[in-house]
Amino acid sequence: MTAALFERGIAFLGALLVGSTAIVQLKNDWSAHGLDAVVTKLLLGLMAFGCVLVLLATIHVLGGS
Repeated sequence: MTAALFERGIAFLGALLVGSTAIVQLKNDWSAHGLDAVVTKLLLGLMAFGCVLVLLATIHVLGGS
């Protein structure tokens, strides 16, 4: 096992954990109103999107070698 494979595995597991938490929290906050709720929903959505990008990068769909 190379160091790169080990790092990709850690990134994959971290992205799953953080992404699932962000999606659950976004689902829970979806009906909230107000400026702070809108900002929270935006940040949670961006966090989930970032985790999708990390997942794609770890399986070599996105990015370089």
